[in-house]
Amino acid sequence: MLSETRGWGFWLLAAFFVLFVLFLYGPLSTIVLLSFQGENGGLTFPMNGFSFTWFGRLFETQAVGDFGGSFRRSLSLGVMVMAVTVLVSLLAGLAFRRRFRASTPLFYLAVASLIVPSILISLGIGLLFQVIGIRPAWYSSAFGAHLTWTLPFGLLIMLAVFNRFNTAYEEAARDLGASPWQTFRFVVLPLILPSLIGVALFGFTLSYDEFARTMMTAGTFNTLPLEIYAMTTNVTTPVLYALGTVTTGLSFLVIFTALAVVLVLQRRRARLGSDAGKGTL
Repeated sequence: MLSETRGWGFWLLAAFFVLFVLFLYGPLSTIVLLSFQGENGGLTFPMNGFSFTWFGRLFETQAVGDFGGSFRRSLSLGVMVMAVTVLVSLLAGLAFRRRFRASTPLFYLAVASLIVPSILISLGIGLLFQVIGIRPAWYSSAFGAHLTWTLPFGLLIMLAVFNRFNTAYEEAARDLGASPWQTFRFVVLPLILPSLIGVALFGFTLSYDEFARTMMTAGTFNTLPLEIYAMTTNVTTPVLYALGTVTTGLSFLVIFTALAVVLVLQRRRARLGSDAGKGTL
């Protein structure tokens, strides 16, 4: 059996990848380290002791800023955006499986918000709400602004999924007497469920840390990204770093949970396919 020899190109790309990871996560690692400063620690190195003091103070009343309230608002907004993104992206993906009048202009109109500067969208939606007499708020105007960011990604993902979808499964279900709803529920939905989880992950993470499209649309109460930005000039303790560490950990938790669910679904599908194959022998 021949062994593959790794040339200089492989090691050059490996070194580039390592540098990229260090560049990507290097600043984040400093935030994580400084969040474990001792009680008398400051905002810079060297660290003065090691403790979990600043994580405990996250749940206390702060002299400036509203950690708890902004976190709850961002979490609620992210869940709202995630649910609507999954539903609308799924329905749009199903609709675009067949060509209809004005489908092409509608598609380009749906994805146009990806190329428009985010701050302009935020400003436009904020002004629109003021013109029609509705006070901008994180659950209304910011909610709509976030959807202009997440829906195009969800639509593109579902179009790619249905473009590769094998219609033979649906035809087989119809031949066996399944109704259109039964075909969708028991055949199509289980096959595209991992992709829907990916759309949900996109929707939540893009909304949870969105700043530019929230700046002019959040109204009186800040979301977490806006609160963190506002507090960078006021907070003089590592409690801000502790907040960054907690929110980053939550983001990674959501990502790894979604990946775990997708892996379980794929293994379950493979096992069911193997059992079905054995049953036909």
